[in-house]
Amino acid sequence: MWSGPRNLSTAMMYAFGNRADFAMWDEPFYAPYLKATGADHPMKDQIVAAHETDPEAVARRCLDTIPAQKPHFYMKHMAHHMVDGFPLDWAKDCVNIHLIRHPARVIASYGAKRDEMTLEDIGFAQQAALYNRIGGVVIDSADIRENPEMMLRKLCDAINLPFDPVMLSWPPGPRKADGVWAAHWYRAVHQSTGFAGAEGVLPNISTDKQDILIKAIQSYRQMSAYKIA
Repeated sequence: MWSGPRNLSTAMMYAFGNRADFAMWDEPFYAPYLKATGADHPMKDQIVAAHETDPEAVARRCLDTIPAQKPHFYMKHMAHHMVDGFPLDWAKDCVNIHLIRHPARVIASYGAKRDEMTLEDIGFAQQAALYNRIGGVVIDSADIRENPEMMLRKLCDAINLPFDPVMLSWPPGPRKADGVWAAHWYRAVHQSTGFAGAEGVLPNISTDKQDILIKAIQSYRQMSAYKIA
């Protein structure tokens, strides 16, 4: 599952992880991304210390034995973590799903957690480029929140996976699979027990973020044209 930050991605990981037939892995390329780029993210030092930082090792693990001998492996990936030179051939052997969200909502949510922001930080251009390279299924978080059961059924149909109603709710609290960054980013989803419902009107974006919004919308619209409806 590919997305950018602040995009229902953790809730989707919990939905699939609630199934008995899935193991899950939370942003395995985050630590390699931080080590390679030096990006000043919250909890950077803790993330690099706690997780594998070699992208080649992570790529090998993506195609290794699934934890707990589960039939399926849900990997939550951020598109912007795949910096130039990181291996991507492993993804050809995976079912690739691209989760998208309107940039105005992403910018507003990301800004509430991190003061500084660039277009690269929210991953829209990287995700569009990734989709063009590896293809896959596209689904919009707004559609999931509007009607979780219908959209998850459609998603499961699109990837030839039987729908399981346990995907619609989960117990509150953290998961063993959470990355150490959960302490900063996952407070809301740890309080949740299911998808939160429709989001309402788009937030207003400040003047200093308008350039980011305009450029991100171009990539969002490109991918939205292919989404499950």
